[in-house]
Amino acid sequence: MTGPKNLESRTKHVKATWGKHCHKVLYMSSVKTDFPTVELNVSEGRENLYWKTIRALQYIHQHHLDGANWFLKADDDTYVVVENLKYILSKFDPEKPLYMGRRFRPFISQGYMSGGAGYVLSKEALRRFVKGFHTGECTHFSTIEDMALGKCMETMKVEPVDTRDMKGRQTFHPYPLDHYVIRRQRRPRPWHMIYDYYPPIEGPNCCSDLVVSFHYIYAVQQYMLEYLTYHLRPYGYIYRFRPDESVEVDNKTNKGA
Repeated sequence: MTGPKNLESRTKHVKATWGKHCHKVLYMSSVKTDFPTVELNVSEGRENLYWKTIRALQYIHQHHLDGANWFLKADDDTYVVVENLKYILSKFDPEKPLYMGRRFRPFISQGYMSGGAGYVLSKEALRRFVKGFHTGECTHFSTIEDMALGKCMETMKVEPVDTRDMKGRQTFHPYPLDHYVIRRQRRPRPWHMIYDYYPPIEGPNCCSDLVVSFHYIYAVQQYMLEYLTYHLRPYGYIYRFRPDESVEVDNKTNKGA
């Protein structure tokens, strides 16, 4: 999700970093450009963000439904570790109605996924979302994009997935790493910790070794995370996480999500 004013300051840096690791990237905007961007019939502005998301998902359903099993919505200031996302998705069936990301608690009975952290719809979830607007079961009842989409997911019986790792650490993050990894002195909890569906964790155990996303990541930080993700390695370090041992545990956890 992007717009004309962000192509130079944000979107080109997504294209040069984590966008290269995707199977296919579509840059959704209000105008068509040679960047390239897809022109959607919607105006820019935060008040139109949910309309933009609706139109984008309808466009993907019409033109790209058979091109992928999973569909990630991300903002132009989100950083995504695509390989870690693929690992999480590998344990699930895209023909089931599934919806995953950073799960928030308020407003919707089953919760909803943070828009900034990015969220993923299975192929069946995308079908149901588009069907919901075709039948009128889903409507543009709010300008709060992620919450409104979450309501449609609940209405269309799309199941939210627990994307925490086997140690209960989060993989999708609506803020940069420093908001989580530094244990703060006692204070009123910030809104995003109050919203968390699962018990929030601050400090070094906040975040999974297989992090998927961080939000509010701008130009320079995109390249920093790209380097830290794909190039920095401590010499002689033996990786302590064994993905093959976590699959059974994660599946048991996710069945109860």
